[in-house]
Amino acid sequence: MQRWYYSIALIAIIVIACSSPKYKYPHVIISTGFGDIEAEIYTDKAPKTATAFLRYVDSGLYNRSYFYRILSTDNQPSNAAKAKLIQGGIWKTAPSKSIALPGIPHETTQQTGIHHTDGILSMARQAPGTATTEFFICVGNQPGFDYGGENNPDGQGYAAFGKVVKGMDVVRKIYDQPEEDQAFMPPVAIISIKRL
Repeated sequence: MQRWYYSIALIAIIVIACSSPKYKYPHVIISTGFGDIEAEIYTDKAPKTATAFLRYVDSGLYNRSYFYRILSTDNQPSNAAKAKLIQGGIWKTAPSKSIALPGIPHETTQQTGIHHTDGILSMARQAPGTATTEFFICVGNQPGFDYGGENNPDGQGYAAFGKVVKGMDVVRKIYDQPEEDQAFMPPVAIISIKRL
């Protein structure tokens, strides 16, 4: 009888272990022609931004889109605050869809505590609250994108919401691709973005 209880207990432990989430945060895989980029999405620290991004991922909105923009120290005006990033989304493939979506309420780095360090994912925007589908990945530390930073005139910074956990070598390969006037020539295909 005692063995039977131990067997039941062992099975219960195995079931609980198998049903527990593998990661603390949701993970996504950004598949590109240069390889995969895996990122964790901070749903607790930046809930509005993270939820919107994951909703777009789950809907397949990013499938067959592009990384199309690069900022490097060489392609910005000499009087500008310098930044390094790659930017992607649906702007090249479905701009009307991007424009039609409601803006995501702005979550500053002061609110979230997520700073623009190497590998951070953040939302591109114009005015606060206008971000929709376009996102960027920091290449190196970019404190000018944080709240109060010099890269945005309104001082509100950008809404960071995730971080690359595998594949920064892929991010750097993309970063090294030919560009002209801050545009990749040609754009780098995002095959898909899916949850892991």
